[in-house]
Amino acid sequence: MRANEGEVAVKGLGTEPAGLIEAFWSYENALATNDLDALDRWFLDAPTTLRADAVGVLVGQQAISDFRRERGGAPFRIAERVHVQVCGDGCAVVIAETRRPDGARGLQSQTWVATPDGWRIAAASVAGVGHNGVGVRPAEQEIDTSAVWREVGTPLVTGVPEGPLAGRGVAVKDLFAVAGHRVGAGNPAWLAEAVPEPRHSWAVQALVDAGADLTGIAQTDELAYSLSGTNVHYGTPPNPAAPGRITGGSSSGPASAVALGLADIGLGTDTAGSIRVPASYSGLYGLRTTHAVVPVEGVVPLAPSFDTVGLLTRDAATLAAAGDVLLPPGAAGPLRRLVVPEDLLAFAEPEVRTSFEAACRALAGLPGVRIERAEALCAGRLEEWFAAFRTVQATQAWEVHGRWITRHPDALGGGIAARFAMGARVTPDERESAERVLTDARDAVRQEFVDGMAFVLPATSGVAPPPDLDPAVKDALRGATLRLTCLASLAGLPVVVLPRLRVRGLPAGLAVIGAPGTDRALLRFAVAAESGPAPFPPQT
Repeated sequence: MRANEGEVAVKGLGTEPAGLIEAFWSYENALATNDLDALDRWFLDAPTTLRADAVGVLVGQQAISDFRRERGGAPFRIAERVHVQVCGDGCAVVIAETRRPDGARGLQSQTWVATPDGWRIAAASVAGVGHNGVGVRPAEQEIDTSAVWREVGTPLVTGVPEGPLAGRGVAVKDLFAVAGHRVGAGNPAWLAEAVPEPRHSWAVQALVDAGADLTGIAQTDELAYSLSGTNVHYGTPPNPAAPGRITGGSSSGPASAVALGLADIGLGTDTAGSIRVPASYSGLYGLRTTHAVVPVEGVVPLAPSFDTVGLLTRDAATLAAAGDVLLPPGAAGPLRRLVVPEDLLAFAEPEVRTSFEAACRALAGLPGVRIERAEALCAGRLEEWFAAFRTVQATQAWEVHGRWITRHPDALGGGIAARFAMGARVTPDERESAERVLTDARDAVRQEFVDGMAFVLPATSGVAPPPDLDPAVKDALRGATLRLTCLASLAGLPVVVLPRLRVRGLPAGLAVIGAPGTDRALLRFAVAAESGPAPFPPQT
């Protein structure tokens, strides 16, 4: 970028506003030199300031500043032509046609407003145009997808010619049987011993029969026993909604594929949050189905009492269409009451709670919907229930995989190996006691529901963390999130996650938890919410 490189054309309601073009070129020079302090000054210091690119929208001057500091500088470009549209006193739009040294062209647009301190940018967007006018991501957004797929095709399996999902691509979590392909379960030693599957799993077959194409088999955390989405063998799938941060697991590969636009539907599993967490971290819609409603035939299990099939999509309509294929027939009565359990809300970080409250106010604007508060859902027994859930989950996981792990003592990453080892140490008396607690907990939670009611909570305690987070902080974050997710898991409840929360420009999900068998009602609610009032959550 070179100051005063390009020609300038002014149109609109008047002549070129005094000082605007000088401000624009100063901003361009600050970009060229990565002068972060200057860039902060040029953007309007307000919570509504916007910056958009092909990956997403950052809201608030602080979020934009954080992004620039993490990115490490913008690629060199030349602003060849600059167009100014004067909108009125103290407001103008500047559009610059840019060119990089490799010939790739782009557009950047900015809305400038006059302030007592001079011109400032209230909104900016960047778009790559490519060498021949073909849309591309800007160079700084090129993303390595090698950690997303274990196998990928064009497509890998073709769906039937017609059907409700015709033309949609599916990323299949590497736990589901795909005919003619091996199941890898996120571990190379497991994959090495696997043989090609003779038939599709039930869920895969249902999607193919509905017309969906299988784009590929996507990575997962090892044996699906993690919420982070990081895999010591295959890497961490990228999260375009939160660059440089984890996608969340264990359905990390499908989530990344959907968020990147490489697939329309992610098919995964959810035992303790493995659909809900990546949906929240990646800005996606997610559905955890009622336990045992969708057959798990042909799926590598983790803890059968809690394992469910789930879906990830970028929009509610696609989620509903895929859900209609997998779910049994049934009526979808409307949700009228959304109840916020205050004892669980306390596990969300303050910024998440602030955004959550704004999202709830928007949902209350939907016809026939009201928000209510409940002081306590768990009657002071959450820690007891949570401990029992983890005990039974670990015990079942060891029952399912302990023999294989014993034969392959060095096959698993440290954190996942430690969770399996915990299951190996559980005594029969401890398991029996934990199962009694869970039976009581399941009954207590299910008895809270009446017709037309659902609980609503943040899907995760915070936004996606970076992969190199301090282990103690990571454990605390994981523990808080698991306390938000475990009730639906232990009670076998369906959950839909809506991408309605934003914190410092990063996404977080809003979880709507329904009574058993209300999956279709949750999907209809997601569609209504998507077209309803926008949450416009405060940015900090």
